[in-house]
Amino acid sequence: MAAIKNYSLQNGEKRYQFQIYVGVDPLTGKEQRTTRRGFKTKKEAQLALSRLRLEIENGTFRKTTAETYLDVYNLWIEQYQNTVEESTFVKTSGIFKNHVLPAMGAYKIEKINVEVCQRHVNEWYGKLKKYRAVKSYAAKVLDFAVKRGYIQLNPFTLVDMPAAKKEDIEQEEAQENFYTKEQLIQFLKCLEKEDNFKAYALFRLLAFSGMRKGEALALTWNDVNFKTNEIRINKALSRGTNNRLYIKSTKTGIARTIKMDENSTRILQEWKKKQKQDYLILGYNTLKSRQLVFNNETNTFLQPTKTRKWIVQVQEKYKLEKITTHGLRHTHCSLLFEAGASIKEVQDRLGHTDVQTTMNIYAHVTQKAKEEAIQKFEKYLNI
Repeated sequence: MAAIKNYSLQNGEKRYQFQIYVGVDPLTGKEQRTTRRGFKTKKEAQLALSRLRLEIENGTFRKTTAETYLDVYNLWIEQYQNTVEESTFVKTSGIFKNHVLPAMGAYKIEKINVEVCQRHVNEWYGKLKKYRAVKSYAAKVLDFAVKRGYIQLNPFTLVDMPAAKKEDIEQEEAQENFYTKEQLIQFLKCLEKEDNFKAYALFRLLAFSGMRKGEALALTWNDVNFKTNEIRINKALSRGTNNRLYIKSTKTGIARTIKMDENSTRILQEWKKKQKQDYLILGYNTLKSRQLVFNNETNTFLQPTKTRKWIVQVQEKYKLEKITTHGLRHTHCSLLFEAGASIKEVQDRLGHTDVQTTMNIYAHVTQKAKEEAIQKFEKYLNI
């Protein structure tokens, strides 16, 4: 017989609980029991106990191994870790730790309904720029709960998503993260004046290749073919658990070879010679196989955050327009379009798996291209 017992919370409030035998596990042959707790009155506990006994007698009871959202998350994240890159896992875990679990972790999984989900989506909308991503990740756990049979329907599918904030749209439009042709030339000239040839070579490469920063920081000299002016991009530097830097495949998992202009190749050759001289003084032989093109003071991975320090420093010193390091990839794309490259050519060079990504992310063109568009229109009408 199951006995209902009382216990006290830390604040002194009284609650009731019970444990009941539910049969033998057919997989292990061991006896199974389930515990229910948290009832405010003895009457509530007795009612729940009666319902459980009825389910057991009718053969409709199924022992739930995950009772809360946190329980299901712990099961889901273990599977999820095996399906993504380490860096993606770290990013996702951070979203749950900072936003989802504090809000929903303690909820009983079967009690989560559309009103609960809507309330939290509205809260995330009010305080987070990437509220859609947080909602999407939170919903993945409940998708998993549906697959495991803990719930019948994912209530997040019934949530009404808030519209994009007007201020976010206006801010995005106001802060275009790329340089025009003239701004890029000025930026590189200013950078060339500085006593940091490594930074100059890196930013020149990013602007003239369109590669991602992580791809550039993972380059080794055997990826660079000085005879054919080509660079092989087949890996990227990323951040994993415990802030560890490691090499992974490219974002799309596909390697590509891109052609470079002769001046950029010449600058890379100059950096290779300077790197050899500078690091020989420090006691490092940079002529070894798989030598990093862009290394730190101990000849290991350059911290990705270093580029922000370099780019902000030169922008502030010479009062240049502010863009991020990733903005040089946007710049390369915009100037390719402006130079007359086709969508397919831009897609292949930047390493996008489908053309829609190229169109969605890099549909912006420079102000010069916009002005030329209306000039062409006016000339065509000839009114």
